[in-house]
Amino acid sequence: MSQIILGKNSVEEAIKSGRHIDKIFISKTARNLQKLLEAAGRAEIVIKYVDPCKLNQYGKNSQGVVAMASPIKYAQVLDILSLAKSRGEPPFVVLCDGIEDPHNLGALIRTAEAAGAHGLIIPKRRSASITPVVEKTSSGAVNSLLIARVSNLPSCIDHLKKMGLWIYCADMDGQNWCEIDFSGAIGLVVGSEGFGVKKLVKQKADGSISLPMSGKISSLNASVAGGIIMYEILRQRKNIKAKFF
Repeated sequence: MSQIILGKNSVEEAIKSGRHIDKIFISKTARNLQKLLEAAGRAEIVIKYVDPCKLNQYGKNSQGVVAMASPIKYAQVLDILSLAKSRGEPPFVVLCDGIEDPHNLGALIRTAEAAGAHGLIIPKRRSASITPVVEKTSSGAVNSLLIARVSNLPSCIDHLKKMGLWIYCADMDGQNWCEIDFSGAIGLVVGSEGFGVKKLVKQKADGSISLPMSGKISSLNASVAGGIIMYEILRQRKNIKAKFF
């Protein structure tokens, strides 16, 4: 079964990653697609030019480009750890605890990839999966970041801790984000939009991280909070090379 990819950037990234694409529909009014057309030509992908209204059936935010591609292949948690080992880096993993908004999940995937995370983990239940909206919001980062799905997030955290990772939850009642050493093997848990990190997940973690709030609003959007902490992790880990396992 094919999966729809919406938007120029997402389709370009899918082509670059070598993902199988059956065909690309392009609006007759679309412009500035030279790079995409060249990449599609090299990959010998069929292109069909259609009326703009035809693309509306796939999504209103297609930017005049829709591709029919193979579904995203989820990775295993071991794949993420193996990638870190192959790079000689301490693992940096993002765990999403019940992120149900596809825009938030897409934004977290995009930021995790940009911040140098080795992978991202989502639960199989009560969580957004990789949909066309998630892929578009990630700007195609789903094609370059390892994403794993697990049946039980607390059990996954236990496994990661046994492998040497320190697990921290983004939480309003946690330790100040600037006081934590993120230079080693790290797992960052970002909780759901309405309820935050679940109690059991928080109990399994080694600690919690909070961001200062100086305004009247008491919390940040999940993807924004996660992004801020991810870049603090990147700042501390920059140029760090370490053997792990």
